[in-house]
Amino acid sequence: MTIQTLFKPDGPLASHIDGFKARAPQLAMAEAVARAIKNSGRLLVEAGTGTGKTYAYLVPALESGKRVVISTGSKNLQEQLFYRDLPTITGALSYTPPVALLKGRSNYLCIERMNRLLSESHLQQPEILNDLVKVKSWSTATDNGDVGDIPGLQENAEILAHVTSTNDNCLGRDCPYYDDCHLVVARRRAMDAQVVVINHHLFFADMAVKDTGFGELVPQAQVYVFDEAHQLAEIATGYFGKSVGSRALLDLAQDIQLAYRAEAHDMAQLGKAADRLTIASQDLRLAFGVDGGRGNTRDILRQPRWGQALARLNDALGLGYEVLKLALGRGEQLDHAFERICELRTRLGEVLAVNQTGFSYWYDCSRLHFSLNVTPLSVAERVGAEVLRPDVAWVFTSATLTVDQRFDHFVAELGLSGSAELILDSPFDYAEQARLCVPRFLPEPNAFGRGEQLAKLMIPLINQTPGGCFFLCTSHQVMRQVAEVLRREIGRTVLLQGEDNKQRLLKAFVDNGRAVLVATSSFWEGIDVRGAALSCVIIDKLPFASPDDPQLKARVDDCKLKGGDPFAELQLPKAVIALKQGVGRLIRDRSDHGVLVICDPRMVNKPYGATFIKSLPAIPRTRELTTLGHFFVPRSDE
Repeated sequence: MTIQTLFKPDGPLASHIDGFKARAPQLAMAEAVARAIKNSGRLLVEAGTGTGKTYAYLVPALESGKRVVISTGSKNLQEQLFYRDLPTITGALSYTPPVALLKGRSNYLCIERMNRLLSESHLQQPEILNDLVKVKSWSTATDNGDVGDIPGLQENAEILAHVTSTNDNCLGRDCPYYDDCHLVVARRRAMDAQVVVINHHLFFADMAVKDTGFGELVPQAQVYVFDEAHQLAEIATGYFGKSVGSRALLDLAQDIQLAYRAEAHDMAQLGKAADRLTIASQDLRLAFGVDGGRGNTRDILRQPRWGQALARLNDALGLGYEVLKLALGRGEQLDHAFERICELRTRLGEVLAVNQTGFSYWYDCSRLHFSLNVTPLSVAERVGAEVLRPDVAWVFTSATLTVDQRFDHFVAELGLSGSAELILDSPFDYAEQARLCVPRFLPEPNAFGRGEQLAKLMIPLINQTPGGCFFLCTSHQVMRQVAEVLRREIGRTVLLQGEDNKQRLLKAFVDNGRAVLVATSSFWEGIDVRGAALSCVIIDKLPFASPDDPQLKARVDDCKLKGGDPFAELQLPKAVIALKQGVGRLIRDRSDHGVLVICDPRMVNKPYGATFIKSLPAIPRTRELTTLGHFFVPRSDE
């Protein structure tokens, strides 16, 4: 059956799906995807909001009869695709081959680690113990082991790190629960399936594992589709680098303690080695200072205090190595701990070998934890080689792949030259549905107290907005300033990112209907609020990456050495794509109406402002903030 036949008004999609009506851009994309699959080609598609791109790639992918892997940008989208969109299309096409959902290992309960924790429950903190009871109770009923399903457990609960596994602490085939392991079962299902839904993190984790020669996590396929593909380059960078963090060090220390009590209780040196490793990890965190943050590893290596703490960590790892070496053969847990400490010592050397070229050496430090990282400046060569595999089709799609109507930046980042390209505009009538304002008399982008000034400036518009409002900020500091002013000055519910988990905040926002949600990057993309609940999106300034970001600094330096223009080639394209994502939150349906305010004078008084404007939908523009309230007046009686 041809793609046109499938999308016809009397075709199987329309017959099976209530209200389905094919759109011209959707059909054009579906036909392009079908050609790419038939010819084992590479296709880049920017599909504007409302195109219906999910159906446009699912239908030809399933109809091809080939083995398909679909990768999404987030777990939320992954679940939506698997539990909502995929069943709809398989039903419409009468598609019967098995389909599977596969997540990364940190999403699955590790039975062995849970049971070990239960055996040591008398040593646990009360909050860990309370959550452990929830985990144990749920574990007897779950059929997939997805820890995201545990009722009453926060998504960032501390217990999760203790009852899930990592590459470092997984016992593999030596685990007594291997045959019942939720991750193993999920991978078996995936290997037997014709269609597998994964996320980008898992795809690149699989590539990294295959690079080492140790098997694979994701089945080989004939068709790969990447939704939300604009995230790929950033995610890939992390998987082709190396990292050593306090979480892995402390986790190893705890496991050595548990192994000491279970397998070699006569070797008191094991307990001492574990304690020394814990203290050394905590001391190194303190050496970063109170504020922590992100920075260049080369800078901290020059600090005597940091060097001393690093020496103590090296000594602790050395002691652990020697003691665990003596304990080899005493038990599986001890043998595995020895392998892990060997790997960590090697990796620590790699993340501190700061004189290698082509890499960024950087640290990230939060209130409790730190990580030392080395990442490649470019993944284009590695990813480019992957997509040249014979007899495989690759489709990359997102609402935001181009800058100024060109794919150049995306192609360069991922080594995708020679791909077919398609740009499909949104079917929404932005001239009728939206207004864009870059107000006059704005404070400068780096002005002191700018968040407070912007909040006060926006209060009249927020009060005139009949529905809810997103106030999207580029920093946590501005976010907090804005929320403080709005909570003091307006009579609406003001929700703040971080005060609850993302899904509950979003539900509270939609249920309220007139709330203001103040947020940073987490709410710039992947959020779908339709109707009057979101009638206004305010963006505090153009989302350029911080110039202090160590990875950006390294890429800028590398670009300069090659004679390039870092601003035009790196900073501007990333900011344009990020802004397009933020703007995309406003109009999500043909019946939506709303106003967009970008509070950055550079949109109109800098030459590069034109690049931002040309990359956005054709929304009528104004400089007068006071006129925006009139846009809502005709809608108020509807």
